[in-house]
Amino acid sequence: MKEILEIVDMLFNSEAIIAKGGLMLVAMIVFAETGLFFCFWLPGDYLLFLAGMLCGTGTFDVNIAALVGYIFAAAILGNYMGYWFGLKVGGKLYQRPDSLFFKRKYLASTREFFDKYGGKTIVIARFLPIVRTFAPILAGTSHMTFMAFSLYNFIGATFWVGGLVLGGYYLGVQYPQIINYVHWIIVFFLSITTFTVVKSYLKIRESHKKNQPANVSK
Repeated sequence: MKEILEIVDMLFNSEAIIAKGGLMLVAMIVFAETGLFFCFWLPGDYLLFLAGMLCGTGTFDVNIAALVGYIFAAAILGNYMGYWFGLKVGGKLYQRPDSLFFKRKYLASTREFFDKYGGKTIVIARFLPIVRTFAPILAGTSHMTFMAFSLYNFIGATFWVGGLVLGGYYLGVQYPQIINYVHWIIVFFLSITTFTVVKSYLKIRESHKKNQPANVSK
């Protein structure tokens, strides 16, 4: 039991993922978070940023080209996994009851992005926690063409991986003392994540309340 708790704790700790798991575990986390609906809780943005930053400071002993390549491949393949899942069984998620690792409000939030931005949601979702996990699934459920999805998938992964990993790497090279402020960086990313999730939840709840009287009248 103690070993299981340690593993779970490490999965929530980006520094531990990078230090103990190395490049392969980082890539596996990215794949899971972008491709498996029950892994939406895994670290995404700040894992990429910290990996790049620690690579730049030399703390993470890996070539930057290999780091970008592995994470880029994992992000691409993860979205393809989500797309395939959406094509095959994604519709059943709407009937799935809420649980610890799944909430139907996540689908509703992602659906709002699709209604507003269409296929570009795949690109935008890369930078939005939770939404990036469910966006490829909804793309598959909506039967977006494979070619269109692939285009958005590659564009989104390029900006997401390039921006966060290379941005972190640049800061690590130019300002190696930034390593002393890792925890503040994590707090910053977690604050953005929390704000995004809470904002989406409140928006969905408000929309539901507005639609409730109309549904009752019918």
